[in-house]
Amino acid sequence: MFENLSERLERSFKILKGEGSITEINVAETLKDVRRALLDADVNYKVAKSFTDRVKQKALGQNVLSSVKPGQMMVKIVHDELAQLMGGQATELKLQGRPSVILMAGLNGAGKTTLSGKLAFYLKTKKSRKPLLVACDVYRPAAVEQLRVLAEQIEVPIYMNLEEKDPVKIAQQGVQEAKAKGYDTVIVDTAGRLAVDEELMTEIANIKHAINPDDTLFVVDAMTGQDAVNTAKEFNDRLDYEGVVLTKLDGDTRGGAALSIRTVVDKPIMFVGTGEKMEALDVFHPERMADRILGMGDIVSLVERAQEQFDEKEALKLQRKIQKNQFDFNDFLAQIQQIKKMGNLKDLASMIPGVGKALKDVEIDDNAFKGIEAIILSMTPKERQHPEVLNQSRKNRIAKGSGTSIQEVNRLVKQFDQTRKMMKMVTGSKMGKMMARMPKMPGMPKMP
Repeated sequence: MFENLSERLERSFKILKGEGSITEINVAETLKDVRRALLDADVNYKVAKSFTDRVKQKALGQNVLSSVKPGQMMVKIVHDELAQLMGGQATELKLQGRPSVILMAGLNGAGKTTLSGKLAFYLKTKKSRKPLLVACDVYRPAAVEQLRVLAEQIEVPIYMNLEEKDPVKIAQQGVQEAKAKGYDTVIVDTAGRLAVDEELMTEIANIKHAINPDDTLFVVDAMTGQDAVNTAKEFNDRLDYEGVVLTKLDGDTRGGAALSIRTVVDKPIMFVGTGEKMEALDVFHPERMADRILGMGDIVSLVERAQEQFDEKEALKLQRKIQKNQFDFNDFLAQIQQIKKMGNLKDLASMIPGVGKALKDVEIDDNAFKGIEAIILSMTPKERQHPEVLNQSRKNRIAKGSGTSIQEVNRLVKQFDQTRKMMKMVTGSKMGKMMARMPKMPGMPKMP
């Protein structure tokens, strides 16, 4: 996401790179290019203009420190303004009611049903809530079935009434169901509608009035660009929603909608959908997004994802095994599985400063670990636990069993040995002991 904008902004800042000071002329030149970059990224023209005006005002009012280059200063100002443009800080759901009710609204095809499933999964796993999904889309064929399948997948209960054709009544029944069975959160999935469709807009307004939700979320496809902004405004005029969710942000390299919506409707972006998996829903952090747009990575989010998959007791156990040189293929496999749970590999790599740019044109297959897993799973329990027993005939058998070549098996075994030696060396050093005392930082082997 935002690849095009990141590239253009980088080119814009090069104008200031060799300059000794910030002047009105070189600022004007740089910002002219920044504005073009924003417009190319599908940012609303008024938003882009007011943004560059604010940056100009700040830049010209800056006393540049001798240790800070003009280009660096400009990046800092643009970063702060970008974060401000997108809302400044993350906004949480209210979740105050008993039960808390969340109403989903948006256009046809925006991804509301999938998003409802993702949100239920997020609240269940990250917030320890007991959500109930309510299927109120009575128009789209198989919409109820889609939500039922998702609910089954994430093991969350669903309320549906196939006999009832009035979505207002279904929504009310769903809330009653939650009260009766002790669910603390209700997520109401509604039919997609066009903003110009008066009948359907009246219907969603009636649903909102009937169930009085704590949060109404407007779900919008990030790939619709400026149309998304216009629609967001029309929906807000009718519904006065609490926040916006951007879906399919992983498919849009421009990302202009994310930068424009906040300014135009004055409502926060709460979540972003970044993939097809149920876990691919992130809380929207404007600061971190500004970091990513400017190619600075997003280490905080990366560490948070790692911590979610990390067990402190297991890490201490692993550390002891490494110190005794007992780190084996079972541990190696467990580490791989933890990394896989963290999400899309290219997305993870882009969070590391400088790496996202380097991997811009590189395709990282999410199945990259499959060959390694197949080799390890083709070993006997003894071979996994005692890699030193792996002789040539055992390796030949493993290669046949895993559908790989003997060269791939040899490569993995060699890399595993190197990893084991390196990890023992690190944990035995002073630095290793310091790292061991740091909370929530497991020893992670280098992946082949």
